[in-house]
Amino acid sequence: MDTKEIKVMKKILNINDRIADELRQNLEQNGILYINLMSSPGSGKTTLLEKTAEKFGKNIFVIEGDIQTTLDAERVAKAGIRSYQINTGPFGGDCHLESGWIKSAIEEINLAGIEILFVENIGNLVCPAEFDVGAHVNTVVLSVTEGEDKPLKYPLAFRNSQLCIISKIDLIPYLDITIDKIKENIKKVNPQMEVIELSAKTGEGFADWIEYLKKNKK
Repeated sequence: MDTKEIKVMKKILNINDRIADELRQNLEQNGILYINLMSSPGSGKTTLLEKTAEKFGKNIFVIEGDIQTTLDAERVAKAGIRSYQINTGPFGGDCHLESGWIKSAIEEINLAGIEILFVENIGNLVCPAEFDVGAHVNTVVLSVTEGEDKPLKYPLAFRNSQLCIISKIDLIPYLDITIDKIKENIKKVNPQMEVIELSAKTGEGFADWIEYLKKNKK
């Protein structure tokens, strides 16, 4: 029984990875930067997207992933961002998005004028990191309120990502943590990972994020 389950999972992941590679290539050919945002619930992904639209422009699109509700899609719509909602609740409530679902969403989206496609993955530092959704850049958003140990406790998300955004840095004076320790733990897991520190509330560090987007937008 265990052997059959492993074979089935390998087959699922192989199909997922093949579709992910196709998505990556197709969006690159269309000149669209594709970024997958992963994090725990409440890290500030949606606020980051709202502020990104203010600073970068409305030529971005967001595929929202949630188990239930369209709350985040409604929020980004108020910020003038076009979005597409994927809810996994009707299909068993999976805690991650898969490349096949992203492909189906993109087939319904008018890509004209889009410079950056974001996937706001389901809030979870475990499952989303296991499934390649075809992004050019996997990004972990880590709020300072989560503590310094999360990269060590949930290493896969950090190991499989190219960028970590340390968010809500305006709250550091009220917490018993240091940015240096968070960065030290990130580097223990992924020495090559780029790190951007910012506060969407105050705007501190946001210029670095916008510069990163412009640099990677080809």
